[in-house]
Amino acid sequence: MRVASNSLAHLIAFYHSELNSVYESSEIDAILNLALEHFLGFSKTDVVNKKNENLNQSDLLKLYFCCKELKKNVPIQYILKEAWFYNLKFYVNQNVLIPRPETEELVDLILKENQSAGSFLDIGTGSGCIPISLKKNSKNITVSACDISSEAIEVAKKNAELNKAEIHFIEVDILNEKETAKKIETTFDVIISNPPYIKADEKDSLNQHVINNEPHLALFVNGQDEIIFYKKIIDLCHQKLNAKGKLYFELNPLTAKNVLDYANSSKQFSKAELIKDMSGKIRFLIANKN
Repeated sequence: MRVASNSLAHLIAFYHSELNSVYESSEIDAILNLALEHFLGFSKTDVVNKKNENLNQSDLLKLYFCCKELKKNVPIQYILKEAWFYNLKFYVNQNVLIPRPETEELVDLILKENQSAGSFLDIGTGSGCIPISLKKNSKNITVSACDISSEAIEVAKKNAELNKAEIHFIEVDILNEKETAKKIETTFDVIISNPPYIKADEKDSLNQHVINNEPHLALFVNGQDEIIFYKKIIDLCHQKLNAKGKLYFELNPLTAKNVLDYANSSKQFSKAELIKDMSGKIRFLIANKN
């Protein structure tokens, strides 16, 4: 199918006809608003007011090919190479996860609870959305971030530069204890992680947009131990989390209780608790070190 004419109204109709088998109508509208803002600088008000206006051929082609990629289940964020998180714009590609609203809740929680903390470490940083958001909203802190993926580190560095945030990045495999002890040299008041936590048997339940596009290294836990990353980070807290420091995790609700049990068994926290997200799912763990 081709766009009937150069009018914005016909472009909108084209998006709905092409994508109605992939997205709900409200999702198509939201995606189209992102595309129109990115390519044309149109606000939502502009979209309403300019429906009967014609687009130039160059802009029409950009939006046409964007729609074709969307029909292949490519997320709009990867097509536009950008995502918004905590009111900041981030560059994203298929080497990093698209930042999630749940993770914004985690950042909000950390900022509210740690106004006097001075040093932060984010483990498995991906796009760098967590450490950069923390740094931009709490100026007088030092922030470090690590990831196993050199490609992810490059994306995170680009985002730190884009958002003018000073972050110390470390490429390290957190499952390798000797390497981690060597490369993470200092201690921290707050340690945060949103590690891979999706179980292999959950794969079929995930949206195809996620399965086909987002990095499996950042999504799935390989091997028999489904909370191995959480265990390694909890163990790391013995050496790298300061006394009275705090640990924050984003969790898989299916394994959250197991992570809490391991945190309690480590005997290093005076308090560890599970927190629900805005949708009512158990999503976060907060632990206070002795």
